[in-house]
Amino acid sequence: MDMRKLVGRNVRAVRQARGMTQEQLAEASGFSQQYISDLERGRRNPTVVSLYELAQALSSTPVDLLSP
Repeated sequence: MDMRKLVGRNVRAVRQARGMTQEQLAEASGFSQQYISDLERGRRNPTVVSLYELAQALSSTPVDLLSP
């Protein structure tokens, strides 16, 4: 599986499970809403630091965002 799509799918699933909008995640993580949108659609290749920041904003772990 394409890792970008896997991460995007996981970010979306965790975000929705937390009841957050893309805008709320953007505000909590420091990324733009456009970045979150592109990430969830598999159009971004996040760095390890980005995964960490997103996981923190989602009260999750980077492993959760990388797991198939």
